[in-house]
Amino acid sequence: MPDLQFKVEAAEPMRNAASPQIAFKVRITNADQQEPIHSIALRCQVQIEPVRRRYTREEQEHLVELLGEPERWSDTLRPLLWANVNVSVPAFTGETVVEVPVPCTFDFNVAVTKYVYRLQDGEIPTSLLFSGTVFHAGRTGLQIAQIPWDREATYRLPVRTWKDMMDAYYGNTAWLCLRRDVFERLCEYKSQHGIPTWEQTVERMLAEAAEVKS
Repeated sequence: MPDLQFKVEAAEPMRNAASPQIAFKVRITNADQQEPIHSIALRCQVQIEPVRRRYTREEQEHLVELLGEPERWSDTLRPLLWANVNVSVPAFTGETVVEVPVPCTFDFNVAVTKYVYRLQDGEIPTSLLFSGTVFHAGRTGLQIAQIPWDREATYRLPVRTWKDMMDAYYGNTAWLCLRRDVFERLCEYKSQHGIPTWEQTVERMLAEAAEVKS
């Protein structure tokens, strides 16, 4: 039975992808270097582990909405689910390197986006949890085995890698998802005041709110 180990060697944005994706380059090594592996139907769950990094005071203040008060982080921080990915690994003997493409979103309703956006620099502590089915050569022909649930790998992804990729796709913009009834009210406000752009609409509303507050 194959005894597979996993290690993340690098991660970088996928070139020419239709949407932002980061490719984790994963080395898969079989303990039996002579055993032929026909293929692997690999499943990978990618998580971010906020507890595994230090935060500046400014980062702590910006992350309160998502993570709660910093004084309680040692007890309350939990992994953030990034993505579940399926990868087909072709035949190999001994070891191979495969790309695990992980989609990235600029949707600020998603916890991972909120988290990374608020980081100033440093690294994003990630964990990749592996499972799946291995098709390999046995004494009686093709054999099937399951990857144990304890197989995982960690990687510290530079924050700059994520942010540079998002800048390349979206430039100096951000995306918000609104309920349709809220969007209709915003449209009506924009039309009533004859405001030409959405940016100017929001800027005017913020200015009015600041005047009321003062």
